[in-house]
Amino acid sequence: GPDACQPCGPSSKSDKDHRQCYSDCQFTHTDGNVTLTFNFSLLESAVSLMNSPKFTSKGTKYFHVFNISLCGEQGQLAMCTDNVTDLSVSNPGREKDEGPSAVKSFICQSTIIPASGRGFHTALSSQSINLADLFLGATVDDGLAGIKASPELFPQISKKVPDINFFYRSLEATSSCESGRSAVVTLRCNPDKSANGQLSVPSLCSEGTCDGCTFHFLWEGSGACPICTERDYHLIEGVCKGGHQDMLYVWTEPKQCIGGVALPEKKTLPCEGMEYWIRFGAGIGTFTAVLLISLTCYFWKKNKRLEYKYSRLVMSANKECEMPAADSCAVMEGENEGEMDDDVVYSKPSLFRKLKAIASKGNGEKYENMQLNSSQSKELVWS
Repeated sequence: GPDACQPCGPSSKSDKDHRQCYSDCQFTHTDGNVTLTFNFSLLESAVSLMNSPKFTSKGTKYFHVFNISLCGEQGQLAMCTDNVTDLSVSNPGREKDEGPSAVKSFICQSTIIPASGRGFHTALSSQSINLADLFLGATVDDGLAGIKASPELFPQISKKVPDINFFYRSLEATSSCESGRSAVVTLRCNPDKSANGQLSVPSLCSEGTCDGCTFHFLWEGSGACPICTERDYHLIEGVCKGGHQDMLYVWTEPKQCIGGVALPEKKTLPCEGMEYWIRFGAGIGTFTAVLLISLTCYFWKKNKRLEYKYSRLVMSANKECEMPAADSCAVMEGENEGEMDDDVVYSKPSLFRKLKAIASKGNGEKYENMQLNSSQSKELVWS
């Protein structure tokens, strides 16, 4: 049932029969707020890699050829064919219905013996083996399902696009590899190479493996770069000349993307040169100076008015006459001055008394009205 099925690994899909997982050549990586989208369709077709020549003890030269199919389902797997029986001149009696044996998998290896010097019509292909018939997944991490990539085997370069590792496994166990062989294909973005890229093996392990069980491959090319987005270009503003300014979009160098969005077209916009801003600044400065002078004059004039009003108030206050206060208070005979608790009440002179006082100023008479209220309710008016 469905519960018995094992889920496919990261960035992998199941085929229609749910028997095999494969990559559809689409990959997405998110780092913080940046998302990189890859489309490896340019690397979809199977490619071959032939390593450096080797020689047997008798001097026979041979090569190891690797066929790799990165993406696709069962119908797009790589194939390695043995043609030992049908290409040998020394065996002309081969039956016509006997066909060559073939190995189909994601990664396979064949041993090729050149035709020169061995009496063959063409190169001899033999010892085809399966290196990867199970796709485990693709990730930027160095390990997956017990298989570990070895980035130190390849030249290290400074890059802002991470390498993507495709992990494979073969279920065919050998005496040296009890768990079967495994392979790691590392995709690296390199805009200087073609879209199909270049496949290589570690320089320290020309056979593609350093332990006989795990094979390492590096696939460099522009086809391994992410899809271009708006983040990959920037705007350059030209100098304002004649009231016009050019707006030019250019790729951010080094360009490490392919396809995707195209550069926006060049734009020309109206602009104002330095002469305009100089005139504008001079106008603002003149307006500010006039405003400050106007405010200074306004507040100076207002201050003079306040000073004039204040001086008028002082002059009018000096003209008013104040009545002199009495020096002493008369006490009736028989009253004890110490025991009395008197209240002194100044009565406000009436209008008649004011006129009388003004008339008597010429005669030098001075008087003062005073009302004394004692505790015995006695009143005394002293003139």
